[in-house]
Formats: sequence, C-alpha cells, structure tokens
Amino acid sequence: MPTPDIPVEAAASPPPPPFLLTPRQGEAARELLSYVVALPLVSADAKLLAVVVAIRAARTGTGNLTGTDLRSLRLEDPERALAELVAAGWRVPGDLIGGEPDLPVGIVVPDLAPGAGNALPLGKGTRSRVSGWVMRTRMAKPVKKTSPATRLAALFLAAHCTGELVGQAPAELPVACYGSVPELLEKGFLAEVSGRTYRLGPAMRHLSGLFRTPEEVAELAAAEAGRRAAREAAAAAEPEEITPQAWAEWKSGVTPALLRHVAAVEGCAVCRLPFGRVARAFMSAPSPVPAPRSVLGEYETWRETRPDAGREAAAFTVAFRAEHGHGPSYGQLCRGLGWKKLSRALRGFAVGRALEEGWLADTSPVPWTLRPGRAAQEQGIVLPGQNRAAAPAGR
Repeated sequence: MPTPDIPVEAAASPPPPPFLLTPRQGEAARELLSYVVALPLVSADAKLLAVVVAIRAARTGTGNLTGTDLRSLRLEDPERALAELVAAGWRVPGDLIGGEPDLPVGIVVPDLAPGAGNALPLGKGTRSRVSGWVMRTRMAKPVKKTSPATRLAALFLAAHCTGELVGQAPAELPVACYGSVPELLEKGFLAEVSGRTYRLGPAMRHLSGLFRTPEEVAELAAAEAGRRAAREAAAAAEPEEITPQAWAEWKSGVTPALLRHVAAVEGCAVCRLPFGRVARAFMSAPSPVPAPRSVLGEYETWRETRPDAGREAAAFTVAFRAEHGHGPSYGQLCRGLGWKKLSRALRGFAVGRALEEGWLADTSPVPWTLRPGRAAQEQGIVLPGQNRAAAPAGR
C-alpha cells in the first residue's frame, strides 16, 4: 500500500542579524571616514591604516597597534603607509615593523588628544561599536582578501547605506576606490549599482551605517520640536485637579478607538490603577525628562552591559500586553526590565533611544501604548495577529 505524501512545512527563514550600528553610531562612523580622507594621505594603504588607528585613538589620542595587526591589514606597502602617517604629523614608534609582533605600540594622533580640540569626540560605547564595525566590515567574507582600496571602498559604501540597503556614493569617496566598485558587485558585497546609487548585498545588511538624508534629519528634528511644543502647551493648560465630571467630558470627545484603549487601561485587573493617575495620564501631556549631556556617556556605558536592551524591551511589551490587554507605561517597562535603579533621566533616555532605533513604537502622547517597533518586527517580535514588518522597497 503506497504511503501518502506528508506535507512538510517550509522552514522559516532565520531573521536577519541586527544592525551593528544605531543611526547615531552610523553618523560617528561617517565622521571617522571624513576625518581620515581630510588628512594629507595619498595611498589607499595609508587611509585604511589611518581608519583603524584613528578609531582606536579617538578617546585617548593614542591608538595601539601590534605588528600582527599591521600584517592582518594586508597592506601593499606598510612602510610607505606608516611614512605617510608620520608626514601627516602622527608619531609612529620605529619598532612597529620588525619588533615583537604581539607587543602593542602606541601611535600618537595629536588631533585626537582629549579635550575641546578632539576631532572625534566619541563616547566610550560609540567608539567601541564603531571600532567593531570597522573590523567586521573590512573582514567581511566578500572583501577580506581584497586590496586595501577595495576594503576602504567597502567601509565608505556600507557607512553611507540606509536601513533599506540603498546608498549614494559620497563625494568624498577616495578616487582610489572607484575601480573597486565592480569587484564589490562581483563578490556580492553590493547587489546592484546604477550611477552613484547602489544597493548593499542582503548578506551585508548588518553593516549598514543607517544613513539618513539631510531632509530626513530635518524632518525628525521638526517632528520632535512639534512634540515638545505640544507637551509644553498641554502642560501650561493642565488643570489643577481632574474631576470625574471633567474625565467623563473628555472621554465623550475622543475617538472610539481611543475610548476602547482607555477602557482597557481603566479596567485592567492586573494594574488596578487609581482614577486620578489614569485620568491625568490621558488628559495631560507627559512632562519631558531633562537629559544633560552627561547622560549620553552614562547611557553608552550602561548599554555595553545591556547590548540587547532594545530587543528585551520589545519582547517585554508583547508579554505585558498579553497579560494586561494594553501596553506598559514607561515606568512599568523600566520596572519590568529592572531599569528602576537607573536615574530618571537615564531611564527616559534609554526608552527614547529604543523608540528611535525602532525596537519600540508608541502612539505619542497617548499613554500605555508601547509596543514592538519596526526593528523588532523584522526580528520576529510581534504582537499576536501582527504581521512581521515587510522590507521597504528601494528608493
């Protein structure tokens, strides 16, 4: 008797690896490359070497390099590359070539000395992430054994690529890199090229610098300014006391969708929130949490200990909504993730960064609406019944 065919479900394709850089770290990577191409260096050897040394020296002014590191760069003429750095004013000890191969040698970069004149004022976490991105990009399989000019081109093109894998070759792309584009296309680092427009190969997606056009940056800044103005206006008009009558009048003027959300929060048997807290949260704009400049450094140091903070936050919102029937507040998110020990400013900054990076989304200024954002959806973190985000079409 013949055995009937048993349908086998196709294995789900694994989610793509997360981006190595955030949009802000992508900006730092591009600042690094811009700094290097502005130096009086001629050869692709010297420029590639300068990228590696500069990111290591960005915070202290001294970048350590071993003889083994130098050989791993596969430069065509290491002696000439070092001579070009010396001619540019960098102080290179003479024992880097021919000395102990695994002994770190400090190359002093005067432009990057700590202080107000530092040409690359990067936080500790950003410096570390960009340094890792430089290594991962130049060591990517399609370009690992190519010429210095090709690896330099790979760094520039990846850094100027959007999250949709589309980029425009920057005007500062070194001339020596022009001839490398066909090789990058042949080896799959690039998927297609049309004039100055290109598309990064799908397998290289994680290397994208998440480039934003000036128009997109201005649009984001304008949106943030609008939200800030709305919060300030609402805070100025905030009533001293919210009565049940005022709450009922407010609810009578909202949309059915918002009213359903209000009912879910009011009737949550898990939260059991008092009337005053719920009414004030919906009727009043959230007060902005001041974020002094020092918070950025604190955040980057903390993020090094929680590299998956965004993913954790997105997953938490899914579990929270399944239990409560609504999303968590910022405070509930921070308590659930164990972030309550952080300062208020740092907690606000961390949640804001998760929103900016797309791990979270919300319907600001409506409270209790946190949910997985686009980046989380692309990693398969979705609410029940929510489709995983489709990759946007190229521009």
